[in-house]
Amino acid sequence: MRKIATALSILALVSGCAKRDPILPGERTAIFEEDVASVTGGTFENLPAAAVAANDAACPYTQDKSNVIWNGDKKIFSGFPTSNSVKSTQKPVCAGKYVVAGLTTGEVVKVNPANRQIVWIADIFRPSNMTGGASVLDIVAPIIIDKDAVYAGGMGDAFCRLNLSNGKKKWCTPISVSVPFVVAGPASFVMATNGMLHGVRNTDGAIVWQREIGKCDNISYADGRITACKIQINASTGQVID
Repeated sequence: MRKIATALSILALVSGCAKRDPILPGERTAIFEEDVASVTGGTFENLPAAAVAANDAACPYTQDKSNVIWNGDKKIFSGFPTSNSVKSTQKPVCAGKYVVAGLTTGEVVKVNPANRQIVWIADIFRPSNMTGGASVLDIVAPIIIDKDAVYAGGMGDAFCRLNLSNGKKKWCTPISVSVPFVVAGPASFVMATNGMLHGVRNTDGAIVWQREIGKCDNISYADGRITACKIQINASTGQVID
């Protein structure tokens, strides 16, 4: 009887945690309203001459493959290591007195390095990717912060815009991301792991256009043009420039 009671207790604990993140604690809500990305069509207007600059040049913090963030030789955050992560070099981003980082476990965290307090944690992956325990959820593309918005993409089929202050989702679009993306005014330009380039509207996360390019290590933007795999793309329309 004692063994049966113990087994029932374990089952109760597992079922009680079913709505919680299996990696980091805290209640979670679904990040997708729809499972399939759809293309709205249209164009982007008033694109700027330059993209948002990556703001990590002066950030002194480092991050190791076990999801530990360091301030010199002092730990300011300890995440959980994963055995199925991809080979990459993550780098935290500074935002005022805080540091924002993407983890191989598929979360973005905002930490106060002065007291090691976790301000918020946000899931950047499709929940179904957690089943089976073998999914690669790494956030390896550099995080971009533009004013009060945090843009982050992960390999768990998610590209998201979050609120910098509280980590709440503005939107998430089901695009799997592993290489640097571009944020430029009203749009983000995202190369998916399947070689599809997406033009994403920053107000609501809608995919305005997409074009199959092939797998590129990075993309660049200048004066309304995207360069990907040595191909010039009109950033407004997604059309190839001859």
